[in-house]
Amino acid sequence: MNSINKTLSLLVLAALPALSGCSSGEASAVALHTEQEITPVPVEVSVPARADIYATYDATTTISSEGDADVLARVAGEVVELLVEEGDWVEKGQVLARLDGERLRLEMLSAKANLDQARGEYERYEDLNLRGLVSKSMFDGLRFELEGLESTYKLKKLNYNYSRIRATISGFVSAREIKLGQSIAVNDATFRITDTNQLVAYLQIPQTDLAKFSAGNKAILEVDSMPGRKYAANIVRISPTIDTRNGTFRATAIIDNAADELAPGMFARFTIAYAKHSDALLIPTQAIVSEDQRSSVYVVSNGEVTLRQIETGIESDGRTEVLSGLADNEQFVVVGQSTLRDGSKVLAQVDVQGSYTG
Repeated sequence: MNSINKTLSLLVLAALPALSGCSSGEASAVALHTEQEITPVPVEVSVPARADIYATYDATTTISSEGDADVLARVAGEVVELLVEEGDWVEKGQVLARLDGERLRLEMLSAKANLDQARGEYERYEDLNLRGLVSKSMFDGLRFELEGLESTYKLKKLNYNYSRIRATISGFVSAREIKLGQSIAVNDATFRITDTNQLVAYLQIPQTDLAKFSAGNKAILEVDSMPGRKYAANIVRISPTIDTRNGTFRATAIIDNAADELAPGMFARFTIAYAKHSDALLIPTQAIVSEDQRSSVYVVSNGEVTLRQIETGIESDGRTEVLSGLADNEQFVVVGQSTLRDGSKVLAQVDVQGSYTG
């Protein structure tokens, strides 16, 4: 029998005469109270940590891409060659498909021939004009005709070049809307290109919190498809107007996706940091005892606990800032406080996890 149990037995024996006049229920209650007073309660204790802490706001939304564009046909024609498929990375200006442009090519060559003829005639009359041997109106007419034919040739050449469908932005081919042999018309959608290197999210923030946010706030996001992974984002724009339908304003977050692990359409949970307290005194939130809208902790000293009221600040990620009521070197109960009361004896074990120290 250890020393604690011996002491407990002696005290119980000494109390028997006093208990003889009590009912059995009253005796049991007194004995239990005596045992709780004497037997140390095993608890885990720790000391506060110093670290930066951020006030945060949680929001959810679907992420998308700002670099997202349909590639439209500039001229009509039959698709004779497909050069890329969905999932391929393409650079801006790269040829994606080719239309039957033979008619456009012949029209371009005809315009080029007319232009060359007019240019030769203009050059022959240029010297005569300098010597004053032709009228000014005639020479001006030749010049105007030459300029018109130059414009016609450039237009025909441009239309012929449009028979090669090119990427309007760099990115992945997210959709191919045409098939080989298909005849398409002007402005038909042919491909869709999405740049996933940088994604965007539009967060709806209650108007009551408007003053807390500004461009430049940092955010962290998580998606279900990548459990345990966190990705960085920045708030780059905040709408100056409130959406009257739901009383919120829109904050735009940009997400760096250089690792290409995220995709447009994913549902994400955002944590936005809008205020920072440097070198704050932090304790695990689980150590706090809340009662009557007051926050307290059990402070350990000489194997005994004292319930002490504290003033708290920011709470984030399982940590709470202590503004007053606790010193840096004081031990407090982290685990086991549910069975304690002011003055309880404890058998303290130091918490070595330190997960709340950030």
